[in-house]
Amino acid sequence: MITTTLFPGRYIQGPGALRPLGKELKRFGQKAFVICDPFVYKTLLPGFKDSLTSEVEACIEAFNGECSDEEVERLAAQGKSLGSEIIVGIGGGKTLDTAKAVAYTLKVPVAIAPTIASTDAPCSALSVIYTPEGEFKRYLVLPKNPDIVLVDTQVVANAPARFLVSGMGDALATWFEASSAQKKYAANMTGNRGSMTAYALARLCYETLLQYGTQAKAACEAKVVVPALEHIVEANTLLSGLGFESGGLAAAHAIHNGLTVLEQTHAYYHGEKVAIGTLSSLFLSDQDPDVIDEVYTFCEEVGLPTTLAEIGLADVADEELMKVAAAATAEGETIYNEPSPITPQIVFAAIKTADAEGRRRKGI
Repeated sequence: MITTTLFPGRYIQGPGALRPLGKELKRFGQKAFVICDPFVYKTLLPGFKDSLTSEVEACIEAFNGECSDEEVERLAAQGKSLGSEIIVGIGGGKTLDTAKAVAYTLKVPVAIAPTIASTDAPCSALSVIYTPEGEFKRYLVLPKNPDIVLVDTQVVANAPARFLVSGMGDALATWFEASSAQKKYAANMTGNRGSMTAYALARLCYETLLQYGTQAKAACEAKVVVPALEHIVEANTLLSGLGFESGGLAAAHAIHNGLTVLEQTHAYYHGEKVAIGTLSSLFLSDQDPDVIDEVYTFCEEVGLPTTLAEIGLADVADEELMKVAAAATAEGETIYNEPSPITPQIVFAAIKTADAEGRRRKGI
């Protein structure tokens, strides 16, 4: 049996890690096309622009806000016209996924610099493509992982703690999905089975969240970097990225994708919706009650949603939830990596049960 494990070319993390960006880019060429989300473009860029442009010729463009085919085509055309030798993405998950897709289109290297630790997008050879309106469209599986991933933890600490918590929600799914894929002998993102390393890293991701999550949130709220914050940033970014990509996805992300069909959820972050997907998957996969209690307790302690009301679905009708379940069980979805039987009705029941348990624990 062939197993495959994927890694980024180089992972750099720590306070002030954006300062050597130009030197890192110089290893790949002199012409860099830098895609920044609007906040980075206006607020953070002045702090490292000089060190960047002193090393490479950089054209900097603001991201329009949605990782869509249309945005990728727009930026790829611009990057091509400039003769770009490396693409750089600086910002949140959708900015980074767009940069990866642009680099793939132009067949050049890509450097990724997340300014928040809200998803596991930075390290992966994957871009999640949405419609311009924000509805999940498809996964774009890329031929290689980013050449550089550079995470400035002081920048992460300066961002609102909700981003870090959302990243913990995304990372929370990693072990449960990889474990399901392992039991099912299901393929990871390469089409091969995950390695012993992948499953071990996925488990370490979960254990790190439980051990350091609340401390890291407190540090982020205080806008300081301490070891606990470093551990959680690494879990959210590197361990979760390696764990999902090389271990495999299953129910949690499929349910997230289903939730995006309801416009009410679009104002909520990826990891917040993945957390609901993870809680639902616990009932879908018949997890031990102690495990269910442990996961709900963690979510409550760090502030992840445990009820549908917390992702905009307080008055959601059963008919709408069936649309979610139908989308989550569409042909080709990762939910079929679960070892248990899967139907839209079973998924609907799991989502309803997860919400009911969350409300019971809250006394509502």
